Amino acid sequence: MTTVPSLDDDLLTEGVPEAEFNPGIASRLPSKNVAAAALIRDGLGRVLLLEAVYKPTWVMAGGVVEANEDPHLGCTRELAEELGLETVPGRLLVVDWVPRHGVWGDQLQFVFDGGTLSPTQIDSIQLQESELRAAHWVAPEDLPSVPLAPSLLRRLVASLTALAQGTTEYTTYGRSGR
Repeated sequence: MTTVPSLDDDLLTEGVPEAEFNPGIASRLPSKNVAAAALIRDGLGRVLLLEAVYKPTWVMAGGVVEANEDPHLGCTRELAEELGLETVPGRLLVVDWVPRHGVWGDQLQFVFDGGTLSPTQIDSIQLQESELRAAHWVAPEDLPSVPLAPSLLRRLVASLTALAQGTTEYTTYGRSGR
């Protein structure tokens, strides 16, 4: 049986971090925000969308990944914080690059397979009241009629396609094929 090394072990085997060849260069490099969400479904194939208190459009379950946090672990943490769900998301469905928009810098958004929740799991959902007003189950064909940002609608469609095809997609602002 092979034991998988921990992240700390991997960092140790990398050795001493390399020195900057040009002092100060690391602090001048751009940084990206990272977010992770889960495509969660019910037994009827409907998608879970959340009504956030801080924006006019609905969102997927998930959120911003913390500094030095793995996106998959960040998604797991967000599901526990936002919904009270102690579940580990499955495989990666989509990586979406979102450009700078207004005050928000560019971002990489990871969408993981959140699985199909059982009725018991659905009943156990507890919304984080400081962030969420309501939860909605939406049939995929009804997604265009709910209050979603256009880029999120595209990302959701790409996620559902990747799920159905067993693929992982890279998108730009929710659009495939760029």
